[in-house]
Amino acid sequence: MSDEGYEMQYVQEAFDTNWIAPLGHNVNMFEKELADKVGARAAAALSSGTAAIHLALKAAGVGEGDIVFCPSLTFSATANPIIYQNATPVFIDSDEKTWNMCPDALEKAFDKYPNVKAVIVVHLYGLSADMDPIVEQCKRRDVAIIEDAAESLGTYYKGKHTGTIGDYGVFSFNGNKIITTSGGGMLVSHNEEKIAKVRFWATQSRDPARHYQHSELGYNYRMSNVLAGIGRGQLKILDQRVQKKKYIFERYKRELEGIEGIEFMPDHSWNEPNYWLSSILLKGKVRPIEIMEALEHENIESRPLWKPMHLQPYFRECDFIGIGAAEDLYHNGVCLPSDTKMTDDDLSQVITIIKRLCSRG
Repeated sequence: MSDEGYEMQYVQEAFDTNWIAPLGHNVNMFEKELADKVGARAAAALSSGTAAIHLALKAAGVGEGDIVFCPSLTFSATANPIIYQNATPVFIDSDEKTWNMCPDALEKAFDKYPNVKAVIVVHLYGLSADMDPIVEQCKRRDVAIIEDAAESLGTYYKGKHTGTIGDYGVFSFNGNKIITTSGGGMLVSHNEEKIAKVRFWATQSRDPARHYQHSELGYNYRMSNVLAGIGRGQLKILDQRVQKKKYIFERYKRELEGIEGIEFMPDHSWNEPNYWLSSILLKGKVRPIEIMEALEHENIESRPLWKPMHLQPYFRECDFIGIGAAEDLYHNGVCLPSDTKMTDDDLSQVITIIKRLCSRG
């Protein structure tokens, strides 16, 4: 059998063995295969990437009143679990050279808040953050690092998979990710004891007793055996997906890079992205909303970059450390269509629309 089509085999196995619940061979094997793929010692398959961040915070000892640093330019699922733990998020600005957490802003945040419990680092749109200075700062202060690699499965930083550089790594298998289980996530770590504890919490913290006994607060966060089967099949084609995403990005860049006012997401020698979403910045007369509306007119979806957390109504009282680079990225950025099912004709249509619009601008 080719690598395509394994999903149905593993799903059928779950039904044939009558293991449909959040237990079973697929769950165990998906954890092992994902951990082996990225080079982590242990993994816990969970119901979502958000659940994985939540339990990573809990495993890191984050509790009521603790401060957690988090990038401002990210999706709310990165920040919400901080609130689940009754902790306080402090949002860190972006580095325009990476689009991810700015090490200089992080240093200033540490100066202002020396008693920090954890730092969440996001690898945005499949671009690795510059981890070395971030790791150095956190190690110097004995602060846990949680990598939100929800968008960066298959991305490398200096030869290492994102998600395996800090203390905990989080992956998402939501329907829009590079591989999917329709919904689901994974927490990885080199600390096998912590991952075992996460599995315990994720299965309602049921004590190993004959009767139903719970000595700790638990959660219904485990991945089902059916979805894990889909994940096992999808994992086999991860490298193919990365290559297709790279092809899409390079086609856009080759065709659009020379147009005045268009800048592409940054590339560095130490970063091997998975190119999850091909994104651009518009620094000329044409604005992001014009690109999005022109594509929408042809029934083609595109999106702005994430709206920073410190601009969100829910988080308006939280502190922000930086100079506003995250806002600039948000105001000037567009995520172009990047689905791996796109054909060359699909790409040509998007490129033609953007060129036509820019020539008018």
